[in-house]
Amino acid sequence: MEIGRGKSGRRAYALDEIGIVPSRRTRDPEEVSISWQIDAYRFDSPLVASPMDSVVSPQTAIEIGRLGGLGVLDLEGLWTRYEDPAPLLEEVATLDRAAATARLQEIYTAPIKDELIGRRIEEIRAAGVTTAVRLSPQRTVQHHKAVIDAGVDIFVIRGTTVSAEHVSGRAEPLNLKQFIYELDVPVIVGGCATYTAALHLMRTGAAGVLVGFGGGASHTTRNVLGVVVPMATAISDVAAARRDYMDESGGRYVHVIADGGMGGSGDIAKAIACGADAVMVGSPLARASEAPGRGFHWGSEAHHPELPRGKRVEFGTIGTLREILHGPSSLADGSMNLLGALRRTMATAGYSDLKEFQRVEVVVAPPQR
Repeated sequence: MEIGRGKSGRRAYALDEIGIVPSRRTRDPEEVSISWQIDAYRFDSPLVASPMDSVVSPQTAIEIGRLGGLGVLDLEGLWTRYEDPAPLLEEVATLDRAAATARLQEIYTAPIKDELIGRRIEEIRAAGVTTAVRLSPQRTVQHHKAVIDAGVDIFVIRGTTVSAEHVSGRAEPLNLKQFIYELDVPVIVGGCATYTAALHLMRTGAAGVLVGFGGGASHTTRNVLGVVVPMATAISDVAAARRDYMDESGGRYVHVIADGGMGGSGDIAKAIACGADAVMVGSPLARASEAPGRGFHWGSEAHHPELPRGKRVEFGTIGTLREILHGPSSLADGSMNLLGALRRTMATAGYSDLKEFQRVEVVVAPPQR
């Protein structure tokens, strides 16, 4: 589309601008499988809890694992900076809105401690669930040894935008291909939002690629940096990169994980319909009574020391983690029983598993106001 005489742009679509089209058959929801497997790790659902202090603590990571999902602990968060972050989490929940960002920046100036990294990972591992943790590309080289020594199962390298060709004149950038090759654990890396960027990340040997810029409702990247790619188009483009990389690599499959913008159960279903294998969810889980944020939600972008690109958002509490994931729901807005809704969507459209459901027909459907 022509933006002006000197610039043109492609029309892109957000998840709330598309709709899922049922096929000629329907199924019982009980006959639908929503299980997902990445590398050697199998899960009862394709839901990954976003590595945010307001969502994932060691205890909630354990509970999410027991409920069939995967919780990712942020190793640059409060749990690896403080022995007991509970008083600080309580304080964050009481901060005045105008003072929240400045206070978050102060709280997160405390150094990350390798001994706490090991302790938190061991705590999750001891519960018998799959252990996943996150570091940013900037801190991966510094702290990855502590992560591997502690016996992590899945390593997530997550930033606002991660590329396989970062250029820096200040420090030696992370060589993703060499780094992933030398590790004995599967690595999920992202975010990215284009076909080309995703293809380059897949060539590093990553087991999974995160699509989107993370943060969802809590980030302000669009306002601060002007960077945005609507999720329906981004997921579809990265899914196309996955297909082409399979041909290029002789059959190696890289999982596509939609990260950001998963506000409710309908968004989760549409993300998978666009080609995602799993979704990374933040704000719906921040509403759980067990969530560390106590009804508030924020990500790592909110406390950046130089250019914050996120904010603390109040969502309140609506139910337990079990109710939000598996129901029963007492609300009609798609914020509870997320996985039950996904089963019902797939059953309504006539598909029996996630890979089949990726082939469902979608249409452009302007959002209802």
